Amino acid sequence: MKRENFNSRLGFILVSAGCAIGIGNVWKFPYVAGANGGGVFVLFYILFLLCMGVPVLTMELAVGRASRKSAVLGYKELEKPGSKWHIHGWFCLLGNYLLMMYYTTVAGWMGSYFVKFIKGTFTAGMSTDAVSAEFPNMLGNPVEMTIFMAIIVVAGFAVCSMGLQKGLEKITKYMMGALLVLIVVLAIHSLTLPGSMDGVKFYLLPDFNKAAEVGLGNVIVAAMNQAFFTLSLGIGSMEIFGSYMSKDHTLTGESLRICGLDTFVAFMSGLIIFPACFSFGVDTTQGPALIFMTLPNIFVNMAGGRVWGALFFLFMIFASFSTVIAVFENLLAGCMDNFGWDRKKAVIVNLVLVLIASMPCVLGYNLWSDLHIIGARDVLDSEDFLVSNLLLPIGSLIYLLFCVTKWGWGFDNYLAEANEGKGIKLSKGFKYYFMFVVPALIVVILIKGLI
Repeated sequence: MKRENFNSRLGFILVSAGCAIGIGNVWKFPYVAGANGGGVFVLFYILFLLCMGVPVLTMELAVGRASRKSAVLGYKELEKPGSKWHIHGWFCLLGNYLLMMYYTTVAGWMGSYFVKFIKGTFTAGMSTDAVSAEFPNMLGNPVEMTIFMAIIVVAGFAVCSMGLQKGLEKITKYMMGALLVLIVVLAIHSLTLPGSMDGVKFYLLPDFNKAAEVGLGNVIVAAMNQAFFTLSLGIGSMEIFGSYMSKDHTLTGESLRICGLDTFVAFMSGLIIFPACFSFGVDTTQGPALIFMTLPNIFVNMAGGRVWGALFFLFMIFASFSTVIAVFENLLAGCMDNFGWDRKKAVIVNLVLVLIASMPCVLGYNLWSDLHIIGARDVLDSEDFLVSNLLLPIGSLIYLLFCVTKWGWGFDNYLAEANEGKGIKLSKGFKYYFMFVVPALIVVILIKGLI
């Protein structure tokens, strides 16, 4: 079967960035920044993204581009005879399924809130308690949650069923274009609110006294975690897009562009949220509740809040859906490569499989609310723990060791692939940094996640 390719370089960058841009950027980044002193956190985040995120991203893309195959067969193509690196490819596929088992539900929450703002469920003058109650009410309604999760899953596979160029690439271009326009419009609106500049100062001006209150070490570790997790590295989500890309440009240059777009969206999300929070005197350290309980309260109290609320959750839908369709493409490619299925069969089987596999997360907040799988964690948190705290860091470590050690593909082979094409080239001098420093940073993240 002939390997599909992206129609354009822009398509590759937007789809890859779309995979990275997700709930972690537009939901987690602002509240983690808020809880860790604002500007100092942002400074360390960018530093770790460059010194850790970009190198591992080039490695995952290199395995894909050199092999022209998805994770399992990609390893098999490049590993030495008799070695077993390809076993990790099956864990990559498992990781993508696990990720979608809860990500589709959370993306459905965004859809539900968008509809609530369009319908006028949230109205001017609503009490804080009434607005805040909408979130637990939604979680307690399995029918509503199932409907919105199913819409996300069916829509995602419908896009992927049209193929790489006509489906994923074409739709992502429109969606990412709309997302970037929306995020700029929302940020400009937030900056016009009274008292918004206090939020901007908190967010952008590094204040080491604030960081010291949290503990500088805690801020650094939080920034390292966020920089690592924002790119979804370690489960082959990016490797597949390497297998579709051309060899015209170096992987370092393309990785910097993907990280740049990913960071821009995370950064602009903060410019939407912090000025609005400071304008309305809202605590920025509230964690996950910030999006579904705090921000709706802000929207119902501002002029034109129904429109701004609808636009914000439309932006959130685009951000989460771009990840959904990118990971769905990974699932389809894995099945087509490993089992010889055509795209149609892969879509039908995976559509049914993901719908069924997503139900425990949906029910985990209502009918199965007493179910705790890992410690005291509910279904969603247990699934997220397996992906975020185990599969992503361990997988990234395996990709890295595969690319830089003599037992794997080898540093020289990786470097030759990474430097092929026009653009920024990596020096051989990075070899020992990649072999010792980056693995040590990933181990710190792994241990921190397990503790």
